[in-house]
Amino acid sequence: MTPGAVAGVLAIGLGVAWATVTVTFLMARVRNRYDTIDTAWGTGFALIAVCALALVRPVSGDSEQPGVAGWLATVLTVVWGVRLALHLHLRNRTKPEDPRYREMLAKARRFPAGRMYFRVYLTQALVMWFVALPVQLAQFGGSARHPLSAAVLWAGVFVWLVGFAFETVGDEQLRRFRNRPENSGAVLRMGLWRYTRHPNYFGDACVWWGLYLIACHHQVGVLPLLSPVLMTWLLARGSGKPLLERDIVERRPDYADYVRRTSGFVPLPPKRD
Repeated sequence: MTPGAVAGVLAIGLGVAWATVTVTFLMARVRNRYDTIDTAWGTGFALIAVCALALVRPVSGDSEQPGVAGWLATVLTVVWGVRLALHLHLRNRTKPEDPRYREMLAKARRFPAGRMYFRVYLTQALVMWFVALPVQLAQFGGSARHPLSAAVLWAGVFVWLVGFAFETVGDEQLRRFRNRPENSGAVLRMGLWRYTRHPNYFGDACVWWGLYLIACHHQVGVLPLLSPVLMTWLLARGSGKPLLERDIVERRPDYADYVRRTSGFVPLPPKRD
């Protein structure tokens, strides 16, 4: 592994992220729905992972090829990304456009399309590339034969599985709850939603902490520590939970009591009176 090879793979990953959001932006313009980027979010990560896996050997030379960690990181990222893309596409296609995008568009007095591209789409491309650093760097460094490295790698797989289960099960529980007419305006308090108001966000964070641990099979794994930190912050404090809950009490009055009793992110037993 050479610095040039690592830089080459990271540069290609950045190009893939840019190409993904740019094509998605053009599709969004045709559809007149800027929340199309939601579907491309998971897809972009999957594309970055596949390209990193495929390009490590050509960029590095015949002596370098992905080991167990590289293959695991790629497969797990593709599984996560494809599931998320399909889930968001199926959810959004029957709903009006996310009001957060309509609000941003309404604030753009001049060149609204350009504002959306530069402030939303390109920003998401940079975040996508940065968060995907563990997956890209996991392609380097061999097969993690040292017992400690192997233990960290499989610990990462376990954390990923926990996160994927929380995200998938949480999304499915919410989908079934919302599909019942009698639950209109009600608050889901069952299943995983009894222990955290956002099991899907918590699961998403665990997925990326797991992928980071997989990348730690090699010393290069210490570099992308800020990637899962950024993803966790975005979900818990940035554009995830805070924006989603900003006006939800106005639409669901019972949500205030739900907030009082239920953890906002990390699963915990609900509070009692």
